[in-house]
Amino acid sequence: MPNPPYPDAHHPDEKPAPHPLLTPVLALLGHWHGQGKGEYPTLDGDFTYAQDVTFSHDGRPFLYYEARAWILDADDAPLRPAARESGWWRLQPDGRIEALITQPTGIAEILVGTATGDTVDLATHEIALTPTAKKVTATRRRYTLTDAATLTFAHDLEAVGQPLQHHLAAQLHRTG
Repeated sequence: MPNPPYPDAHHPDEKPAPHPLLTPVLALLGHWHGQGKGEYPTLDGDFTYAQDVTFSHDGRPFLYYEARAWILDADDAPLRPAARESGWWRLQPDGRIEALITQPTGIAEILVGTATGDTVDLATHEIALTPTAKKVTATRRRYTLTDAATLTFAHDLEAVGQPLQHHLAAQLHRTG
């Protein structure tokens, strides 16, 4: 194959080495799948959901994040799509993480936090909403590796006049 057209381009089969600033989050790289439970005072009851999460990189000090979820029925069969989001986590030399996460429902979150041990803890810095988006005023997300193959996720939400409180919790398993 000829040389790639751009100096930082890689052959599709080559994986670039992770940037050194990604060291605190390297264990998250890959694909994760699992189930969780959700609740919120403005919803009609609790719900069960399936979730796929992918963390990847292109050799720069950014972690690409993508998550998709589906509401499940009582037999764990998908009923309908639920949340979908993607974004970037920017790792800083002082250990901070700045994350930008966007959702097709018109919500863009800017979160800041740290990776300490096996836990990444991100909290709202700013939220931007489209004119018709649900009124979200704050979030907090925690990703904890309980072992090399298990990732727990917890999401707190402050929205539509409710105070910051538990919204989602899932246990995901490494699939790739």
